[in-house]
Amino acid sequence: MFKKPLLPILVLASLFLASCVSSKKYTKANDEIAKVSSQNQELKQQVNELNGQYQSLSTEHKTLTTEYSSYKTTCEANQKQLAAYESAIQELQNNLEALRKAIDGAVASFEGKGLEVTEKDGRVHVNMQDNLLFKSGSSKVEDNGKKALEALAGALMNYPKLEVIIVGHTDSVNFKNSKNDNLNLSTDRANNVLRILRDDYGVNPERLIAAGQGKYAPVADNATEEGRAKNRRTDIILLPDLQRIWDAVNNGEHASSN
Repeated sequence: MFKKPLLPILVLASLFLASCVSSKKYTKANDEIAKVSSQNQELKQQVNELNGQYQSLSTEHKTLTTEYSSYKTTCEANQKQLAAYESAIQELQNNLEALRKAIDGAVASFEGKGLEVTEKDGRVHVNMQDNLLFKSGSSKVEDNGKKALEALAGALMNYPKLEVIIVGHTDSVNFKNSKNDNLNLSTDRANNVLRILRDDYGVNPERLIAAGQGKYAPVADNATEEGRAKNRRTDIILLPDLQRIWDAVNNGEHASSN
């Protein structure tokens, strides 16, 4: 039998096996490359997403920083305004207390004789009963009433910025056989008090306001004589210059309320 040479066959077999091994490695390498490439694409996508998130967070941070700065500025302004308001209110209270004491001292000789000084709701009230100022049913101020008004006017001259409101009041008993009524009487009395403060004692009329409320603002029961006597009165209300207070608050400052 003819026998083929063994060496060539072995060489061919070796070359074939080597070729097969290289092909597998090549395929495996390609697969690895494809896998790495895919992972690289995924990483790039993640990087892009993270960059987007960073930009968004950076923008949000800038916005929050701006808002915080604005909020801080607003808070500081509010704190400054609150401090000015508290200072102005405290000064107002101090001035009211000083005013009440000054009025008390000026009219001390008339207290207990139909005159009373009180402080209420940021105002000083000088309450004068009708028997101190007027005769029954009359709007003419009597001499003793003029003396009381003179003492009051002397104190008012030291507080030129105060507003002075003069309000006449009566009891609920109607006039008999007269065309006059309680409302007219209370208004006439208030107007006459204003004229005396203006003409006799030099109080600036721009500060003065007069009004009559008749029987419509009682402080006591009109069913009793004692109550009716309390209701027949002229209330002189002294108001501080509140506009100056508000202007001071708006400017973050405070000013005297005299």
